[in-house]
Amino acid sequence: HVQVVESGGGLVQPGESLRLSCAAEKTRFHISVMGWYRQAPGNERELVATITYEGVTTYADSVKDRFTISRDNPKDTVYLQMNDLRPEDTAVYYCYLDFKPLGVEWGQGTQVTVSP
Repeated sequence: HVQVVESGGGLVQPGESLRLSCAAEKTRFHISVMGWYRQAPGNERELVATITYEGVTTYADSVKDRFTISRDNPKDTVYLQMNDLRPEDTAVYYCYLDFKPLGVEWGQGTQVTVSP
């Protein structure tokens, strides 16, 4: 088990921005892929974005051109910059880090609420 801590969620109005951070404690293990899921009550978990060690990214169609995922490898940290937020973005956001050889570790979740 590796401790993973998320931060940056909050309550914003439509059109505003938030930046989520997710950091693992210092580890000797390599993190291949970092990413973000989100889940709203009553909805299925949705993959939002991923980023490889080399910086190759993928995004869900619903967040393309609005969200940007990035990572700081020396700090074992992944970020999610969320711009032009919409009510449908409201969810608990969970980061995940794919450690080799330990496997996937998850953040505790951070609430993002977009409402007027």
